[in-house]
Amino acid sequence: MIQVFKVYTQLWKFQQENRQKLVEAGLRRWEIGEIASRIGQLYFGQYMRTSDANYLSESYIFYEAILTREYFKEGLFQDVNIANKQLRFLARFIMVCLVLNRREMVQQLVNQLKVLVDECKRTFQESDFKEWKLVVQEIVRFLKADTAFMNIRPLRYSLVLDPHPDTLQHVAAAITKRHLRLRDAVLSSFHLNEVKYSELTIDTFRMLQCLEWEPSGSFYQSSGSKLSQNGATGTSRISYIQDIADPTLPANPRKAVLYRPSLTHFIAVLATICEELPPDGILLVYLSASVKMYYLFSTSNAGSYGAAQNESGCIQFGPRGDRGSNCIYPSDFLPFTRRPLLLVIDNDNSKAFKAITDQNMQVIAEAEKGESVAMLLSPSCSPAVSDYSYNSNGSLFTMFLTAPLQAFCLLLGLSGTDIDLDTFNKAEMLLSSSLNNWGLALATSDTLNSVWGQILGDPFIRRLLLRFIFCQAVLTLYAPVYNENKFLPTCVPSLPTPVLPQSYSYQSVILNLASMFGATKHFIFSEDVLPKNIQTDMNQLTL
Repeated sequence: MIQVFKVYTQLWKFQQENRQKLVEAGLRRWEIGEIASRIGQLYFGQYMRTSDANYLSESYIFYEAILTREYFKEGLFQDVNIANKQLRFLARFIMVCLVLNRREMVQQLVNQLKVLVDECKRTFQESDFKEWKLVVQEIVRFLKADTAFMNIRPLRYSLVLDPHPDTLQHVAAAITKRHLRLRDAVLSSFHLNEVKYSELTIDTFRMLQCLEWEPSGSFYQSSGSKLSQNGATGTSRISYIQDIADPTLPANPRKAVLYRPSLTHFIAVLATICEELPPDGILLVYLSASVKMYYLFSTSNAGSYGAAQNESGCIQFGPRGDRGSNCIYPSDFLPFTRRPLLLVIDNDNSKAFKAITDQNMQVIAEAEKGESVAMLLSPSCSPAVSDYSYNSNGSLFTMFLTAPLQAFCLLLGLSGTDIDLDTFNKAEMLLSSSLNNWGLALATSDTLNSVWGQILGDPFIRRLLLRFIFCQAVLTLYAPVYNENKFLPTCVPSLPTPVLPQSYSYQSVILNLASMFGATKHFIFSEDVLPKNIQTDMNQLTL
């Protein structure tokens, strides 16, 4: 890759220094654009490999230059090859702008892409552009899920909106003297008909941002978001001061985003990352996929290990029918427990992964290779929500981990068009303050498991864990699924009793949030939490 960069950099510099001579010799503008487009794609690829935001910014610069200088304009409707180059450039630039969170530019590019595809279908053979029509449909569907409401505040970790890492409470030395940092993450999903653009699904897209620093860092400013009637935002919604990066930010954790990988490829990536993981690092693995139960051995002739496999099921990562190469079993992670590991499993069968640490399954439990695995496991079932489905919006559990207040609102059937922005901002402040208090309670607890204690100091993991607790508290009190464990997420190892969802402080937060949105009737609270006027309303609630 370094050699390829070097070659293209030299080529770009050469054409800049000798532009006039090259043009006189027959160099065309689209050829210059092709070089710039290739460099932009190289920078984006390097960002995806390293998570270094500087590469993403460089990619944007090259693509923006192609757009403003119209390198592919000449001969666009005379040469089908040039038309395809322009379409390819627009599609790639859209991806860069999505990840960089430049939504206004995304909309501009999508409009250009639509117009160009229609023009090309009229000018050339329509059959040559069927795939581009699918690309347009894909990005339109993606943007319907990635709404302005979902981006009221950045999904990335902001030094202004989130607690500064230097202010986080340390866990007592009696719990653990070891302090790990999130250094690497593997993000992957596989669902039939899932919302995606290119090879980035809506769930991995949200998790990718959630595990990065907001580039503007301490320079971040909010310019007063405004939601229009259709839920879109005006140009003033959020200012990221996009041209000012905070040089004091730590490096982002590296992330490998895998789109529908085979099992062998997935395991190969895990092995490589574990080999390179620094001594103070922990690896996060996020899996969002369909469930499929299979059996490796028949119960009659299987030993205890085989029986454990039978009960555990798997996560399906490929077409049905080829269970060997397309299914991930809990035991597949055992070799990687030699290094610290955090699993975030978003799957109907996620609780099967408790087998990795379940002491009732001694063969697997004793097979752990030196490190106890931390796990955040989604509910077995998702509550029915009006106007919400996975195939349109992505996973509700993942949304709670990446945009918790928006997930709370959507659970109540509210969207951007239903919510007053001032109310939302006040609710955001309440939730942020509450999560900080919960984090302090966790860090100072003398019964906190050391598995969590050693990673609670990492700002990304801490934020994920606290949002998980919020998700668990909300779903525990949510009236339509009250007392139904299959709708509750699970944390392994379990957290201390004072931070359980039934505690007074957690119920009070949910009550106050629900009151802000006029939705207390959607929850069931303890009598000692409810004010008298709300108790009366709750007594009238029928499940």
